[in-house]
Amino acid sequence: MAPGMKVLEVANVDFSLRHFVLPLMRGIRARGHEVVGVSADGALLDDIRAEGFRVVPVPLQRSPSPIAAWRAFRVLVALMRAERPDLVHAHMPLSGFLARAAARAAGVPRIAYTSHGFLFNQPGSRRRRAASLAMEWVGGRLTDTLLTVSTEEAGDARRLGIGRAVPVGNGRDPHRFQPDPAARARVRAELGVPEDRVVVAVISRLVRHKGHPELLAAMEAVPGAELWVVGERLASDHGEPVEPYFARSALGPRLRRLGYRVDTEAVLAAADIFALPSHFEGLPMSVIEAMLCGLPVVATGIRGPREQVMDGETGFLVPPGTVAPLADALRRLAEDPVLRARMGAAGRARAEALYDERLVVARTLDAMGLHG
Repeated sequence: MAPGMKVLEVANVDFSLRHFVLPLMRGIRARGHEVVGVSADGALLDDIRAEGFRVVPVPLQRSPSPIAAWRAFRVLVALMRAERPDLVHAHMPLSGFLARAAARAAGVPRIAYTSHGFLFNQPGSRRRRAASLAMEWVGGRLTDTLLTVSTEEAGDARRLGIGRAVPVGNGRDPHRFQPDPAARARVRAELGVPEDRVVVAVISRLVRHKGHPELLAAMEAVPGAELWVVGERLASDHGEPVEPYFARSALGPRLRRLGYRVDTEAVLAAADIFALPSHFEGLPMSVIEAMLCGLPVVATGIRGPREQVMDGETGFLVPPGTVAPLADALRRLAEDPVLRARMGAAGRARAEALYDERLVVARTLDAMGLHG
């Protein structure tokens, strides 16, 4: 596409647009194109508007309600007919499908979709997974450029006939996320944590499939270390709540709930180990952030993390839904500062080579034909 094109970037909620799509919007603008953000309304849209981007709220929901989907589809079609974009780039399963269908109905010349994790790879009922696969298969017929953040899921898309997917990865800025002794000292002083105490951090939404119950149980077998939990449950999140697991935790003062933080780079710099025992992922940004900050990572051997973490080199991979292997990996790292330093340095080097945000954004825009 020649310079001067108009692009609509569509995500489900403000959290997704702010944390996953905003770097792409910056890259599109830097290449001389106009870009408009589209998602459900929310407070985090203010951060995007503060950078001079136009954002249009639409009634998208993370729910399979047919009535809500039809309402969002109609609004999206009207928006696209009014905006007349040259390209619609959609994200996330339900919003991605609706945006692509609306773009086709509105006559948008080119349609792109980035999968941040196929729902049919998520644990669940066979019926739900079959419905997700059918949705992605139909969506693939509506898509000119199909992208995935995971290399393994690009293979899934080709194998299952969804489309000829291009894996573009995920990325973060290695100048923002890096080892930072000053930030480490500042955050630890703020929280009253001595320098020699081992800290395990987890950063994610507070939803069951992120593995918080297993992590809380595993930390009981890692004496002397404490757990920092960063994140919140979004209003649009559904499924089993995790608060009862926190309420029953025996960690006592070794558990710190830090909530939503905008300075995650500082929190990671102040930690010693990163853990993300998820049951399902695309290619988690938090793992990339932790690797760039020089932390060894303990994650589950599922799609996404198993292509990020080199087991035994940059961290450890453990089976999902288990406690004992997770505890063993965390305890081994907690007891061995030399091992932590070696794995953390190897993880930083790997993340710099593979997950530099600048390179990932450029690769994504090139794949969509958005040249400067």
